[in-house]
Amino acid sequence: MKKIFYLALIISVSLIAACKKSSTTKTNTNPTGPSKVGTTLQLTQDSIWLYAKEDYLWFDQLPSYANFGPRTFTDPDALTALTKELDALSQYAINPATGAPYEKSLYSAGTAKYSFIDDGTESAALNGVKGDFGFDVQYNLWNDLRVEYAYAGSPAGLAGIHRGDMITSINGSTKITYDAGTYGDGSSTNLNYVSNAVYNSQTITMGLTRTNGTTYTVSLNTANYNVNPVLKDTIVTDSSGHKVGYIVFNSFVSDAVADPLLNAAFSNFATAGISDLVVDLRYNGGGYVSTAEHIDNLIVPAAKTGSLMYNTYYNSNLVAGNDPLLRNQWRSGTPDYNYGQFSYTVADNAVNFAKVGSLAVNRVFFIITGQTASASELTINNLRPELDVQFIGEQSYGKPVGFFDIDINKYIMFTPEFSVQNSAGQGGYYQGFTPGAGGYPGINDYDDVTKDWGDPTEGLLADALRYTYKGTYAVATHNNGLSHVSFAAAVPKRNLFNKHKFTGMIGKKTSLLNILKKNK
Repeated sequence: MKKIFYLALIISVSLIAACKKSSTTKTNTNPTGPSKVGTTLQLTQDSIWLYAKEDYLWFDQLPSYANFGPRTFTDPDALTALTKELDALSQYAINPATGAPYEKSLYSAGTAKYSFIDDGTESAALNGVKGDFGFDVQYNLWNDLRVEYAYAGSPAGLAGIHRGDMITSINGSTKITYDAGTYGDGSSTNLNYVSNAVYNSQTITMGLTRTNGTTYTVSLNTANYNVNPVLKDTIVTDSSGHKVGYIVFNSFVSDAVADPLLNAAFSNFATAGISDLVVDLRYNGGGYVSTAEHIDNLIVPAAKTGSLMYNTYYNSNLVAGNDPLLRNQWRSGTPDYNYGQFSYTVADNAVNFAKVGSLAVNRVFFIITGQTASASELTINNLRPELDVQFIGEQSYGKPVGFFDIDINKYIMFTPEFSVQNSAGQGGYYQGFTPGAGGYPGINDYDDVTKDWGDPTEGLLADALRYTYKGTYAVATHNNGLSHVSFAAAVPKRNLFNKHKFTGMIGKKTSLLNILKKNK
C-alpha cells in the first residue's frame, strides 16, 4: 500500500509546513478548535478528531474539539498516544439497543472494539505479506498450550509446526501453564511470558509434541513471508458416503492474492461433486470486502445471479458530499483518485450476486469463534437469505461495520465509516452470531485445538459431518474427552493474549471508470 500524506486539518500550504515542524513548535493557541501550529504528533492528533467528525459512522455523537482535547493524550511513544486518543474517541457513540458504546471492547474497558491506528503492519498483512514467526497459540486447558495454526511459508510452517501441536517449553522454560485466574485474578506471570515470547520477540526456541505423540524442538527467527490465506482445503467423506468440501480461510487478503487460491479450491469441490460445504472462518478477523464478495459468489446458487447481495450505509456527511478532507486527498493509481469522488448513497453502493464457478450446494456450514469478525461475518450474513446457512462453534466477534484506510502522516487510521445489511435487511449484529440461538441455526460448541485441520474427529468439523449424516446435531463431547464444563472452568472464554488481530472489512477501491462521481 503506497503511503500518502493527507492534508488533515485546514487544507492549506501552511498546514503542510506545520506538519514538518519539530517538537519545539508552539502548542495549540486556539483551545476551541484545531490550530495550524504544533508538533507533528499534535497535528496528527488534531487530524484524527477532524477525520472522525467528518467520516465516522456515528460522527454526530462525537464531542467538540474543546470538550475532547485531542492533544491531551500523551505518551513517550507516538503510536501509543494516538491509540489512547482514538480509544477515548470511540466510546462516545452509544448503541440505543444496548445503552453501551457501539465500540465497547469485549476484553478491555475503555478501548475501541473496532477503531485502531496502524503503523503499516496490518496493511502489509492484508496485502499478503507478514513479518513474524507465522503461527498463533491458544490454551486448550490450563496446562495445555497448543498451536492454533501455522502459515505454510512462514518460519513456523517451514519448521514443520502444525495446528494441534502441544507446546511443552519456550526458551528453555516449562513454566507456561495458564495462570491468569478465572476473572483475571491470577498473577499472569506465565501468560505474560508466553505472550512476550510469541508476539514480541525476534527469536524463539520451543519444545513441542505432535498429535501423534512424537516430540521435537525448533528455533525460529521472525521473517517476512507471503501469506497463503487458505490453510487447508480438502474433501472429507461422512459416515453415509457424502462428499463434504472443507476449506479453512484465515484472512480476507486482497483479491490478487486470495481469488486464484479460492478458485482452485472451489473448482476441485465442484469437480468432485460435493453435497455439502464447510467454510472454516474460526480465526479470520476480516479484510477486504471485495474478497468476501468473491467467496459469496463462489458459494451462492447460480439462480441468484443479479439479485441483491447487500446494501451499504454511510453517514449523512458522506451521502451529502460534505467531505472536504476526503475530497482533497489524492491517492496514486490508474487513474489517480480520492475517496471524495465516490458516491456514498445506498443506491450507488448496492452489490448484486454474480455467480463464479460451477459449485452447486444448497447448504453451507460456517465454523466461527470469537475471532471471526467483520468481512467474515459479512460473507456469512450475505448468504443467509439465499440458502441453508448453518453456524457451528462459538459466538462471533460482532462487527457489522467497515472502514476505508485514512493515511495521516506515517500512520493509517481505521474507524467505522459504513454499515451493511443483506438482501433481507438483516444487519446490526453488534453482539455477533451465536450458533444455535437467536435465529442462527447450528450448534454452540468449543474450538477443538487438539486436532489438525481436516481431521474428521476435530470437534467442530465433526459437528458438521454429524449433521450431514444424521440431519441433526448430537451433544458435542469431543473424542479427546474434554467436556464443555472442564474447558470453561480451566480457561475463561476471552482473549488471553495482549495481541492485536485485525478485525475489520475494508471497502473496495474501485477504478474511477466504474464508480459514479459526485456532482460538486
